Amino acid sequence: MTTASAPSGTGQERKAPGRPRNAQTDETILEAVLTMLSEGQSFAAISVEAVAARAGVGKATIYRRWPNKEALLIDAVGSMKGPVPVLEERSVRDDLLALMVANRNTRARHYGRITACLIPELMKDEQLGRMYRAVIEPRREVMRSVLRRGVASGELREDLDVEMTVLLLTAPSMARSLPTWDPEMPKEGFAERLLDSVLRGALR
Repeated sequence: MTTASAPSGTGQERKAPGRPRNAQTDETILEAVLTMLSEGQSFAAISVEAVAARAGVGKATIYRRWPNKEALLIDAVGSMKGPVPVLEERSVRDDLLALMVANRNTRARHYGRITACLIPELMKDEQLGRMYRAVIEPRREVMRSVLRRGVASGELREDLDVEMTVLLLTAPSMARSLPTWDPEMPKEGFAERLLDSVLRGALR
């Protein structure tokens, strides 16, 4: 089965000394960040103090989990996607669809507009951009592995451009969260339609 390791460079993989971390406290803090972002607050405007107040915890509680505000914000945004699914390695289409559908969890739907607010922040802050790439890269690497497996098995064209195919499968999903998204393009069945459109050019 294909699995992915947790992204490096984010707060979620650090363990604080002393008492074990409380998963519910982590969730409350991340939820507070997402709520503030969904209300229109920018990354720059959000402070650890404000997050602590919204979550009902002390600043020390946050700093035991995350070394700085940037790591906290990136982990919060990364939590919208949920864990990378364990794939059953049945077919390229089934595995790719499982990856794409996993992005549509309840939290991602509720906070979908955060993605649109995130893009200009990532363009302005190089460090923030690197941290965000560390969050999304494991999911993209799993997608690459599925495509490479399909090429090796003969299910996909041997001259398939894996990186371009990953881009074709991921960029439209991000574009869908932008205010300019075409309202005539239904969201229901979007992942399936996108995947089938891309695979028509990738299948042997």
